[in-house]
Amino acid sequence: MNEHDERGNTMTGVEPGRLDDQQLMKELETIHRTRHDTLLYGSNDALRAHNERMAQLEGEYLRRNPRRTVSASRTREGARERGCGESATPRT
Repeated sequence: MNEHDERGNTMTGVEPGRLDDQQLMKELETIHRTRHDTLLYGSNDALRAHNERMAQLEGEYLRRNPRRTVSASRTREGARERGCGESATPRT
């Protein structure tokens, strides 16, 4: 669905606040999956639109999940403790 924002610009997709949690996660997964190709091969307009949509979706996720789990290894302090050469990905 194409809608217009308050500036009159066309935006693609449903307003993030209108998505249920499952739809929001699917949209986030899709936009993160397409990010690299958009950065490398998309036009400036495509990259701008991608940036705006990603910010909207991520902002909505953070609004809904203010107390989300944050891995200690993904903080600056955790990175310093980890030292050089170690991965930030938790090991199982």
